Amino acid sequence: MTNSQTSKKQEPWKQEPGKRELPPTAWAVLGLLSFPGERTGYELKKWADSSLRFFYWSPAISQIYAELRRLEELGYAASARSGPEEARAKRRYAITDAGREALAGWAAGAAEAGPPVLKHGLLLRVWLGHLHEPERLRAMVGEHLERTRAELAAVREAVAQAGEVPEWAFPALALRWSERQHLAELELGKALLADLAALDEPPGAGRQADGDAPTPG
Repeated sequence: MTNSQTSKKQEPWKQEPGKRELPPTAWAVLGLLSFPGERTGYELKKWADSSLRFFYWSPAISQIYAELRRLEELGYAASARSGPEEARAKRRYAITDAGREALAGWAAGAAEAGPPVLKHGLLLRVWLGHLHEPERLRAMVGEHLERTRAELAAVREAVAQAGEVPEWAFPALALRWSERQHLAELELGKALLADLAALDEPPGAGRQADGDAPTPG
């Protein structure tokens, strides 16, 4: 058997290139399906809101259904409508063997995950601080700290829920990372408030009177 044949046998998700060219949203939805049980699109959205959004993002419900259709077309997911025992018919989705194999290959693939993408709306406004009143900037940072505290409480609730389910051991690890990240964000916000307060001080050490950026030496 040649090396190429061996590679195809070990990595079957690579036999059909078109099937593996999926956006991250598709892999995320398939990942939600990879845990035990069948779920509706609405249930997948709720789970994404209570887990994925804390360290990645939560796709809109329309995106979830669009990706579920794509995954079914590829044979990576299957669905069935509920029976007459339920008052409202629901379509529940489950991952297929082919989908689990493809997902495992993507998750362990050689391609780099890439650097984190930071889009910090507050920092963009701070960067444009010369257009604001200092009081408004400080208020923005204070509002950001309050939101971060609320998010931290939500993360901790999610960590507690994940800790109760043995199959969610790895999601719990990601959520604990998110808890530490939110704690760090609080510290960064407090440091930013201190930096803004320092700008109110008269020009002196570390800041040139003509407004140029400070230079070392």
